[in-house]
Amino acid sequence: MLELNFTPFPELSTERLLLRRITVKDIPELFFLRSDPGVLQFLSKEPAKNIQEIIDFLSIIDRNIDNNESILWGIAVKGDISKIIGTICYWNITKESYRSEIGYALIPAWWRKGIMKEAITKVLEYGFNTMGLHSVEARLSPANAGSSAVLESTGFVKEGYFKEDFFYAGKFEDTLVYSRLQ
Repeated sequence: MLELNFTPFPELSTERLLLRRITVKDIPELFFLRSDPGVLQFLSKEPAKNIQEIIDFLSIIDRNIDNNESILWGIAVKGDISKIIGTICYWNITKESYRSEIGYALIPAWWRKGIMKEAITKVLEYGFNTMGLHSVEARLSPANAGSSAVLESTGFVKEGYFKEDFFYAGKFEDTLVYSRLQ
């Protein structure tokens, strides 16, 4: 079974990015990521209504990291690491199966610049080599062609398509599942 330890917090670095722990200083960017219609269009989440919701979200993230249950990095561009442009995480970790779900979001101004491909590649390296994961899955809306493309470019393959398996905003939605083995 996986034995996870996110203390000290693992900062990850790529050519252009620093993946770091989010803090209260990131609340404005987190609020944007959790309330912008462009970001949320494929995430099936209610938009954040106020800063308190983000403070509560940050508290849950911190508790999950401290308890080694999940991990979320803020994505910052080197040269200005004080502001995040997105997030990437491992959550729904199944320790017995050495498997985790990956999730991510990026401010639209940074879309189509290779940022998420770079972040996913680094997080996969950490997940397989340090955490000891055997497989990683991503669940997304079949309409999210951009996310499908970035997953395929990082070695994920389509694993399944679930018809109307998720109820959100008064209707059933389909889910596309990708996976990547170590």
